[in-house]
Amino acid sequence: MHTPPQTETRLTQREQVVLALLAEEATLEEIARSLYVTRNTVKSQVASVYRKLGVASRAEAVARVPDML
Repeated sequence: MHTPPQTETRLTQREQVVLALLAEEATLEEIARSLYVTRNTVKSQVASVYRKLGVASRAEAVARVPDML
């Protein structure tokens, strides 16, 4: 039986969306507009994604995306 990576279950649905948009190279402003939230909200969500994935940058977070599929 395949067990999904732990990070997959730890990220909220919104955090998964934010991570997907980061992977598409969207800016924080673009993400905020597409999700109808403020840039500060996106910054907070990105920080949460980084913390949960144990990474320090967008590149490191995006590199984890294939592990989550």
